[in-house]
Amino acid sequence: MKYAGIIYDDTAAAPGLSLSFYTQGCPIHCPGCHNQDMWDFEGGYEFNSEVKDKVIANLNENGVLRNLCIIGGEPLCKQNTKMTKILCNCARAAYPDIKIYIWTGYTLEELCEREQSEEDIHNILENLDVLIANPFDISKRDITLELRGSSNQEIYKFVTEEEFADGGKTFGFERPDANYSYVIKGK
Repeated sequence: MKYAGIIYDDTAAAPGLSLSFYTQGCPIHCPGCHNQDMWDFEGGYEFNSEVKDKVIANLNENGVLRNLCIIGGEPLCKQNTKMTKILCNCARAAYPDIKIYIWTGYTLEELCEREQSEEDIHNILENLDVLIANPFDISKRDITLELRGSSNQEIYKFVTEEEFADGGKTFGFERPDANYSYVIKGK
C-alpha cells in the first residue's frame, strides 16, 4: 500500500482545518487531472503502522481536531481500499466527531455496486461523512466550485436517518443544501 504525501494543516481541501492524505496510484487517468504524478502505483511511499499512527495523532495536534481528507491518486481503487479503510476506521475510533471527506473518480452507483462484494468499500461508506464522486471532466472544469474541480462531480453527505429527519440541525448542517445530495447510511 502506497501513499503520495500528507498535508498536516490543510486549509484548502475542505471547510476548516484538515489533514489531507494523498493515496498513490490511480487507474482512472482523467484527462487534465491535477494529480497526474500520483497515477503510478509504484511511486510514493510505503504505508505502514508508523505512518498510520502519525496521521491519527496529527488529526488532533495541539488539541485542534482536523477533518480527515483522503484524496488521490484514487483512494477507492482496489489497490488503495484497505489503506483507506484503515485510516477511516482508526480516525473514527480515535475521534468519533471527526469529519471524513473522500474524493473519488468512481460514481456513487459504482461504489454501491462494489459495496455488495467488497467489505472494505462497505466499511468506508459507513464511516465517511462527505464523498466527492465522479471523474474529473476537463470540459466541465470550474475552479469556483466547492470541493470539486468540474461541474459533473457530485458531493454526497452521508447521514443517519436521525440526522436526515431533523434536517441536520443537531449535527451541524442545514438541509436542503443545493450543493449536496444526501445518502442515508446503511441503506
